[in-house]
Amino acid sequence: MVYDYEKFKSVVLQLTKIDLNAYKEKQMKRRIDSLIAKNGYKGYEDYVEALKKNKPVFEEFVNYLTINVSEFYRNPDQWNLLDKQIIPDLISKFGKNLKIWSAACSTGDEPYSLVMALSRHIPLSLIRIAATDIDKQVIATAKVGLYNAKSIAAVPEDLKKKYFTKIGLSYQISNDVKARVDFKEHNLLENNYATGYHMIVCRNVLIYFTEEAKDKVFRKFYASLAPGGILFIGSTEQIINYKEIGFEKKGSFYYEKPRK
Repeated sequence: MVYDYEKFKSVVLQLTKIDLNAYKEKQMKRRIDSLIAKNGYKGYEDYVEALKKNKPVFEEFVNYLTINVSEFYRNPDQWNLLDKQIIPDLISKFGKNLKIWSAACSTGDEPYSLVMALSRHIPLSLIRIAATDIDKQVIATAKVGLYNAKSIAAVPEDLKKKYFTKIGLSYQISNDVKARVDFKEHNLLENNYATGYHMIVCRNVLIYFTEEAKDKVFRKFYASLAPGGILFIGSTEQIINYKEIGFEKKGSFYYEKPRK
């Protein structure tokens, strides 16, 4: 049979556990159609056969689906607020052994930024970041920790000098920072969430989700936070129904699960 996009979505779900129904359809379909055409496949059915039989094609597809536009200290004003207000508040409430999750961490820019930001307040030896992403290729890239100049442009100069080594045209994050991050695969829409987090960071990812999928994830984040914990989202996002979920707004992109 000739696959239509609905059939293609169901097969992709079986193969990858990625539910394309959770993404804005017009945008995602356009991206997939472009990828199929670029690689010379005749249509969805032809492409599905390649996904089943060709591991590089499969991994390229998963990587293409997961929108990996990331950089260190993205939106510096928000990281400045994190440094000056949010981290000190968390330490005052929970102490220095903070439980933090970088969700949809992409190539590691965000969890490594968190380690560096926290290092101004907490000894490196006490810092642990759980970092997850649906795409094992970007996790592999994150573990290598090699970035271009554009990716690290917004890193404060003192931290850049302390934690990066220039290698050719690239910059290597220090092993001291890498050692503080635990990476693993995780699907925000399908997998269970751990609980008791003092902060969850998930930025500029959910904009690609439907409103229903976003609501589901925000509610799961709320349940995953400890009372008094903070959710840090991206500058392109907002939680319209944050009060209904139970959050209190602490800043433009910071939401707190209040203590009862």
